[in-house]
Amino acid sequence: MEPAPLYNDIAEGPGDAAAFWIRAGDGVRLRIAVWGAQGARATVLLFPGRTEYAEKYGRAAADLAARGFATVAVDWRGQGLADRLHDDPILGHVDRFDAYQRDVEAVTRAAAALGLPRPFHLLAHSMGGCIGLRALHGGLDVASAVFTAPMWGIRMTPLMRPAAWMISAASRPLGLGGRVTPGRGGDAYVMASSFEENELTADPEMFGYMRRQIAARPEMALGGPSLTWLHEALRETRALVRMAPPAVPALTYLGSEERIVCPNAIRTLKGAWAAGTLREVAGARHEVMMEGAATRARVFDETAEHFTRHATPPRPLPARGDADALRA
Repeated sequence: MEPAPLYNDIAEGPGDAAAFWIRAGDGVRLRIAVWGAQGARATVLLFPGRTEYAEKYGRAAADLAARGFATVAVDWRGQGLADRLHDDPILGHVDRFDAYQRDVEAVTRAAAALGLPRPFHLLAHSMGGCIGLRALHGGLDVASAVFTAPMWGIRMTPLMRPAAWMISAASRPLGLGGRVTPGRGGDAYVMASSFEENELTADPEMFGYMRRQIAARPEMALGGPSLTWLHEALRETRALVRMAPPAVPALTYLGSEERIVCPNAIRTLKGAWAAGTLREVAGARHEVMMEGAATRARVFDETAEHFTRHATPPRPLPARGDADALRA
């Protein structure tokens, strides 16, 4: 594990920040950011969505640190400062969705090696919610989970869905899987969209926060997904909603103005989740952690209460070696 860059000036995270390069089992280089480890009573494994990067969650890490939690955020393969997987670095691409589980394994190994306080809890957004749910089925070592707008289905019109399946499935045998999904631009969404038309947040200040980050560090930008990514995502979400939910206690947030992931898929899965609770947030769009101050305070207060209620002491002693880097 080697030190990696972390742009805390644009992240606005806690001051005790550190970042590391880690390797997935297949050799892909990833980046993790760690905030709030000093004095924390538990650790949040934060799984970002598609296009995202660790710095986007600096403010979230500060909110969690104020409530006693360390945060580990990851740059998934193909985005942020992790290895890009396509000749066109702006294209969101992955050959197989289960490759993200190698990233999950690398993150959990790193968190353990750094001696971060247990229990671990999962906080997963959008695509990270899809990856996180699969990881829970695979026995991810967390005491509880919180999902925000999880991608358990992709929002499409009834006419678009069969077309998306057909086009994305045909793209691979035709050698077109590396093409961008039709209707998705090659630019970062927050730079290509005005605040008025954006589907992420109803809060102009938080939209500006996201825009300032990409303006300052354009190398972290990601555009639309490839047709292969789309086909893999459709297959993975279909499989997950057909599985019985895991026994992990889970709290899920869904904005009333959600336009990116499928609300019906979320409601259906949560309805079958015996240990799950769904909270719908009036007026919120896709990013409930990046709405106005009142919404953010509510979400982080409830998230902290959920994690605390499902804590599983005792806390292990920190490991030697890399843990020292967090105290430097």
